[in-house]
Amino acid sequence: MKYGKWIGGIMGFMAMGPLGALAGFAIGSLFDKASDAQSVQDGGYSPEDVYMGQRNSFLFSMLVMSSYIIRADGRIMHSEMEYVRQFLRANFGESAVEEGQRILLNLFEQRKQMERTDPMAFRNTIRDCGAQIAMNLTYEQRLQLLDFLVRIAQSDGNVCAQEVDALREVASYMQLNMQDVDSLLNMGGDSLDEAYKVLEVSSSATDEEVRAAYRKLVLKHHPDKVAALGEDIRKAAEEKMQAINEAKERIFKARNMK
Repeated sequence: MKYGKWIGGIMGFMAMGPLGALAGFAIGSLFDKASDAQSVQDGGYSPEDVYMGQRNSFLFSMLVMSSYIIRADGRIMHSEMEYVRQFLRANFGESAVEEGQRILLNLFEQRKQMERTDPMAFRNTIRDCGAQIAMNLTYEQRLQLLDFLVRIAQSDGNVCAQEVDALREVASYMQLNMQDVDSLLNMGGDSLDEAYKVLEVSSSATDEEVRAAYRKLVLKHHPDKVAALGEDIRKAAEEKMQAINEAKERIFKARNMK
């Protein structure tokens, strides 16, 4: 994966919006490879370029929002950075690890510089980024992005109040529901209470309401809805679907439902 091509693939998504401003440090690398320059000279992108642009837009969006979640408690935890590195390595290849980390470190530095003059500056930029993401990614793709952010927060074994607040904040910026945050935060739990939160229903719901909630969740989180982003992202969605099914089975067993 070439650095210039990687950043170049998301330029159409970023345009002149806040993501473009945050990625400003990388713009000089846009045409650092002859292949990139030739692509522009030819006057367009191939279907593969469009596909890579979608994937890279999703990836860069994750990195931007990850920088906000990682610093939510005022610290940069090794476990959280390592989770990002492992995710990049598994889903985007070894070369993405160094490049992704470079982007994150630059985002951390930009946040520091922006907040010296205005404590709300970076937060406002994240808000604008969320709005831009909402315009360019489907609801299901944004849910998958939020799932990644939740997993970062959980990577050190404890999700603090500041991280929960930041996740809710980012979700609202990306025009997602607060129930989406609660559902994702409770996936993987082994209690009945957590299972109900995953399905986004209360324990007083009727059996038919539970079934309806499960069907709705399956449609919302179905792996096919994010297949356009690549097989690796689809597999991550499959893991999420497995957690949903486990929560459903726990509730069905407790209620003697079939």
